Amino acid sequence: MAQATAPSSRFISGFGVQVLVGMVAGLALGLLARRLGVDEGQAGHALAETLHQVGSIFIQLLRVLVPPLVFTAIVASIANLRELQNAARLVWKTLLWFAVTALIAVAIGITLGVVLQPGAHAALDAATAAAPRTNGSWLDFLTSLVPSNILGLNASTKVGETGASTSLSFNVLQILVIALAAGIAALRVGPAGEGFLAFNASALAVVRKVLSWVIRLTPIGTVGLLGNAVAQYGWTTLGQLGAFTGAIYLGLGLVLFVVYPILLTAHGLNPLKFFASAWPAIQLAFVSRSSIGTLPLTETVTEAGLGVPRAYAAFAVPLGATTKMDGCAAIYPALSAIFIAQFYHLPLGLTDYALIVAVSVLGSAATAGLTGATVMLTLTLSTLGLPLEGAGLLLAIDPILDMGRTAVNVAGQALVPTLVAKQEGILDQAAYDAAAGVAPAVSQDVGAVTQS
Repeated sequence: MAQATAPSSRFISGFGVQVLVGMVAGLALGLLARRLGVDEGQAGHALAETLHQVGSIFIQLLRVLVPPLVFTAIVASIANLRELQNAARLVWKTLLWFAVTALIAVAIGITLGVVLQPGAHAALDAATAAAPRTNGSWLDFLTSLVPSNILGLNASTKVGETGASTSLSFNVLQILVIALAAGIAALRVGPAGEGFLAFNASALAVVRKVLSWVIRLTPIGTVGLLGNAVAQYGWTTLGQLGAFTGAIYLGLGLVLFVVYPILLTAHGLNPLKFFASAWPAIQLAFVSRSSIGTLPLTETVTEAGLGVPRAYAAFAVPLGATTKMDGCAAIYPALSAIFIAQFYHLPLGLTDYALIVAVSVLGSAATAGLTGATVMLTLTLSTLGLPLEGAGLLLAIDPILDMGRTAVNVAGQALVPTLVAKQEGILDQAAYDAAAGVAPAVSQDVGAVTQS
């Protein structure tokens, strides 16, 4: 057993080092491309384009696996609830803690916005503001819950100078609804549904294996993603939005390193053990900017490292990956809405702040676990009656902000099942305290290495 654990442990350690090296390399290459010039015809254009393509391909590989991963994971999670005695109680407690932690996060976001007033310190030209192409509204959110087809696919046609082109995209919320209905129906039909559930379990295993191959490319993807962000935006835009960027990361840091440890300590759990186990998933979330892409790794660290029973983790983590967004749906829209109001010199009252809280707690699913939080931001702005053009001021630095937001999202998706399992007395305390025990299991999701 010791011989099998050692290489896995070394691999996990090596994977973390590889990602850090990728971040350093991406930063250096991005700065180099920026210095040489990224416009067409300049010396750094080819390097900048290469970084962009590498990062885009990595994200596309993650995105292409999202529909089958969400469907099979949610169906499997519904099936796994059969193994739990107090399934209904666990479901409601999970949803309650999702709301409680979101409420704490949005309160921090509002407080920082009011105290730091980032919108009053932005060196931006209001003329550059433009409404984003993707907007969110409560009507869109509600109607998007109704599947338009069994696959949750949407088709859009664009007419250009060279003719018309049709592209397909998927709606994660619709896939979630379809999966919930299919999973519940499979349980209700009894023995007739066992074949479907068995096939789904096999399909989930296959999808997770393919995703593990993609995850192994994370260090390379990190070079492209971070390098492209630096090359495209540099420090100029960050400097113009320095107060806002600092406020966002301060809020994310308070939630991740203050609020979460307090909650863990209040439940008699060592915060250092939590981060020792959850860090591989948090790190992958930071560079990939995708909660759903990180889902298998998050589920693995929650089960193997944090001691949450598999039957419960297999339900709570996939649900969290699509609806639990303390970074994207709580801190970010709250601070952004206050920033935009301050930038346009529009006063906000107590009713407006209450609306921000309501939107953040109830509308988390609008972000759907994908990269970016524009839909959630525009949903908040439209609810408050603030100009949607203000969102355009923030899009330039969104990839840099999204890294931190997604890391907090994933940390919360591992935290809540841990807290609920502890409350219900089903947490494997020995596994939680032995944080290093996560290494062999995690290696299966980031590419296990075998002894030669």
